[in-house]
Amino acid sequence: MSETLDQISIIEIFKLLPHRYPFLLIDRIVDIDEDNRATGIKNVTFNEPHFNGHFPGEPIMPGVLIVEAMAQTCGAIVANRHLMGARKLVYFMTIDGAKFRKPVVPGDVLKIEVEKRRQRGNIFKYDCVAYVEGAKVAEALISAMMVDPEEKPE
Repeated sequence: MSETLDQISIIEIFKLLPHRYPFLLIDRIVDIDEDNRATGIKNVTFNEPHFNGHFPGEPIMPGVLIVEAMAQTCGAIVANRHLMGARKLVYFMTIDGAKFRKPVVPGDVLKIEVEKRRQRGNIFKYDCVAYVEGAKVAEALISAMMVDPEEKPE
């Protein structure tokens, strides 16, 4: 469980998710309401490896990485709420209705708001919206499944 009820630090995220640099795409999570909703924070910096090729002279965070940051936010709050010391993984299952409205560039602070739409057993579905300075930059409906590491999802 996180150190506080309303925030998950990067140290706690390391305990909840298997991702590491360069693929850990959230820096902290704030405003947590169990696994119902939360806000993930991603500080976008120029030294991230994808900016070397996307695009030279005009760095833009790839949309697929914004969606991954959304999924990691969902996965972290599911893990924080349900693992309670057990070794489990949260697998990304589906993306629906993804829309990208504005480019995300180095220097931006990406705020990812996730809200649980429903849960059935070990499957979770979240509405996700990403903002920069209050402007919506992306949205998607994401589902994930929590499993034991030995289990393989079908």
